[in-house]
Amino acid sequence: MTITFEQSPVQEARVPQGTIRYREMGTGEPILLVHGFMVNSLLWRKVVPRLAGDFRVIAPDWPMGSHEVPLGADLTPPGFARLVADFMAALDLRDVTLVGNDTGGGMCQIVVVDHPERLGRLVLTPSDAFENFPPPMFRPLKVVARIPGGIRATIASLGPRPARRLPMSYGWTTKRPIDDRIVDAWLAPARRDVGIRRDIEALLRGAHPRHTLAAAERFGEFDKPVLIAWAPEDKFFPFEHGERLATLFPNARLERIEDSRTFVSEDQPERTAQLIGDFARDPARDPATAT
Repeated sequence: MTITFEQSPVQEARVPQGTIRYREMGTGEPILLVHGFMVNSLLWRKVVPRLAGDFRVIAPDWPMGSHEVPLGADLTPPGFARLVADFMAALDLRDVTLVGNDTGGGMCQIVVVDHPERLGRLVLTPSDAFENFPPPMFRPLKVVARIPGGIRATIASLGPRPARRLPMSYGWTTKRPIDDRIVDAWLAPARRDVGIRRDIEALLRGAHPRHTLAAAERFGEFDKPVLIAWAPEDKFFPFEHGERLATLFPNARLERIEDSRTFVSEDQPERTAQLIGDFARDPARDPATAT
């Protein structure tokens, strides 16, 4: 009987900041996945099984608003980068392929300059970068996060399913509708737990382009292989930013994920998994030539 990602057991890692829940599948060299805002490890459910035949694929529920266990820790970008580093240390992961998406990709850019010790390579899919942190459409949420009850009201407004396809919700993150069951799982923790909402507030208050701009100034320090796998049709993260990232890392290349938007793991899971897998097996190889 084949076990799906969702059927794999939820495990817990104790880090100085608290508890991080995660799922993992497979054995081999580690691939660590970092999702973005208001999603959890289910974002990768179509990708993980495609990689697990060759790798140990680890998909945590990071404290981005859809996690089950409140953290109440430092969730500024430097604090979040420290959390990722502490998680790798807790599992004693080495030579890690770190994969980031959306807000998680912005955090990964800080990880590689502040905590590169356990990293072997980096993959960035469409992500916050440079002055685009957060993207303009989501910047009003920083104000909402400072209004008492603002986050609770915002989450409640996403109860009606048509609201989830609005651009300021999940609507522009994919080209195709996301399974309502998955979106329900992403929204449920913040609906019921004030501690989760406080984590969301802390995360939003800390998001600022000074962090991603400062990281970009130091990309030259990270000389390990980097794959930029970007979606030309993305609504939030312009392809020009992917091109710019690829020029700033000393050992980077750029690949296109066509017919997709931000959540490439939703729109194009096979292409996304192929690029990550080929790169992790042989980072010097051109994925476009893979057979």
